[in-house]
Amino acid sequence: MPDKPQKSPTPPRTGIKVSALTFAVLTLCGLLAGCGAGTSGSTGGKVELQFSWWGNADRAAATNEAVDLFEQRHPNIEVQTSFSSYNSYIQKLATQAAGGNAPDVMQLDYRQISQYASSGLLLPLGDRPEVSTEEVDSGMLRTGQVRGTQYAIPMGRTSQVLVYDSAAWQRAGVSEPRFDWTWQDWSAAMRKLNENTDQAGSTDPGWSEDWFEVWLRGRGKSLYTDSGELGFTENDLAKFWSFTNGLSQQGAVSPARQTTQIDGSAANMPFGRGNAASGITWDSAVGGFQALIGDSLRLAPLPSGPDGTPGQYFKPSMLVGVSANSPHPEEASQLVDFLINDPAAGDVLGVSRGMPVNQDIRDDITPSLSGLDKRIADFQQRLEGKLLDPPSAPPAGDLALQTTFQRDYDHVGFELRSPRRMAEQFLTSVRSELQQ
Repeated sequence: MPDKPQKSPTPPRTGIKVSALTFAVLTLCGLLAGCGAGTSGSTGGKVELQFSWWGNADRAAATNEAVDLFEQRHPNIEVQTSFSSYNSYIQKLATQAAGGNAPDVMQLDYRQISQYASSGLLLPLGDRPEVSTEEVDSGMLRTGQVRGTQYAIPMGRTSQVLVYDSAAWQRAGVSEPRFDWTWQDWSAAMRKLNENTDQAGSTDPGWSEDWFEVWLRGRGKSLYTDSGELGFTENDLAKFWSFTNGLSQQGAVSPARQTTQIDGSAANMPFGRGNAASGITWDSAVGGFQALIGDSLRLAPLPSGPDGTPGQYFKPSMLVGVSANSPHPEEASQLVDFLINDPAAGDVLGVSRGMPVNQDIRDDITPSLSGLDKRIADFQQRLEGKLLDPPSAPPAGDLALQTTFQRDYDHVGFELRSPRRMAEQFLTSVRSELQQ
């Protein structure tokens, strides 16, 4: 792992596409004796920690500056850092874990927590005296818990967002979204946009399990229960896919030939390509669209359920955890606490991982934000107190199902199978993954 790595950009990510190999490698790690951070040690009388994350050059620069501050505060600790693009990072981390070389401190995706915790790879942090979570919202903390044990701490928070080209909406004579609109309001706006322009109203949301979850929550349901059981039925998914695919067939949202090309990057979204007047993403990924759409880009909440129940929620943009077999759990936990709670670290990290989860730090840095960062902060501020608590971390196996969800919806979009038939097939895949 290189010390203070070279910076290499990676495109913003709005969805997750990772093969089942990740879970297979983690399962192998659980079977190996002595899986741990075998490369960590002490050099020259100093404790050496490995810290890895995914991200782009800006995030790397901010993180390395924060690490330098940490080393100044703790002269007995030396931190070796490394980063890469998201997909490369996920696969590399799984391989490192299987080989007994997991970094002492690692950045984690929300959908990895259950897999890593159930494989015995993560150190429980809830009782670590070095880590304080007093300024982190309890709902956000739950996203890093598995069966009530805190295995990871959120580093930043994000929320789902509709990004739209306000100039295109104005030309089409369509009123801009309200904060209390419903999916019915949304579909009517998408149809009118398509009727009055040469674009689809939106990128088709039917491709992503993330947007299906928002739709479910607005109807009082969930992807999974707190105990990790399914929270929806085949009928729920068939209804969602019938709704979204019906709009696609009408031209109100993007056609299958465009939707199937989605890979998570803004540049490959129909909205990013100029084929739609809006799209759905996470507010932490809005920057990719800003570069493509320009100053007319605006942010709006996702539609609520029929009775006004919000489906979106504040989600950790990423979390941080400690290897269960790190030779230096105390020092690794100190680094975690520093990244989350230290005001100087907060100033340096800014919004490089989304809005800070520490309330005090968030309040401190918000007045200094400008441009798109300020608009995202204002957007989140308008959501405060209006959203339901986020769900617990999804069960092991869900990460692979993200790709399955998109693949199955492709069959619906190209009219190869009915929404109900593919909903049945997807639920079969879900049950198989959850039984592993």
